[in-house]
Amino acid sequence: MDKLKKVLGGQDGHDDDINILQAANEASRLGWGTRVKGFIACFVLGVVCSILGACMLWLPRIGLVLFVVFYTLGNFASLTSTMFLMGPLKQLKKMCEKSRALASAIMLTCLALTLCAAFWWKNNGLALLFCILQFLAFAWYGLSYIPFARDAVIKMFSMCLK
Repeated sequence: MDKLKKVLGGQDGHDDDINILQAANEASRLGWGTRVKGFIACFVLGVVCSILGACMLWLPRIGLVLFVVFYTLGNFASLTSTMFLMGPLKQLKKMCEKSRALASAIMLTCLALTLCAAFWWKNNGLALLFCILQFLAFAWYGLSYIPFARDAVIKMFSMCLK
């Protein structure tokens, strides 16, 4: 109603101080129960896609391409599932924090490069390499949300290598 009053009053109805991310965050004011349901649905979809991709790996000729597609979609769905819990703006801000920026950049780059390797370059070995890098970057990104988890993993691997 306020928007209609602004337009009829000669104002254009646009606020210059609200950007697209803030508008998306405002539009995503879901109740906690809805957020949890959205998180669970996206996360389960991501896990199902990843498992389905692993099953497709054994199909002759097109198995690796299907694996790459389903695995990448699964990782993307799992990543977006957390947006339901904290909202898209807060998620993007957390992804760009100093402790997560490199892992986020590598993960998103590997998501794109995996699909490029599978469809554009048609290089199965490279697609599989990018899937492995996706997994490692996603795991490192996920560990950043657990206090001292990255330090524990580094310490564990350093002890194993001695």
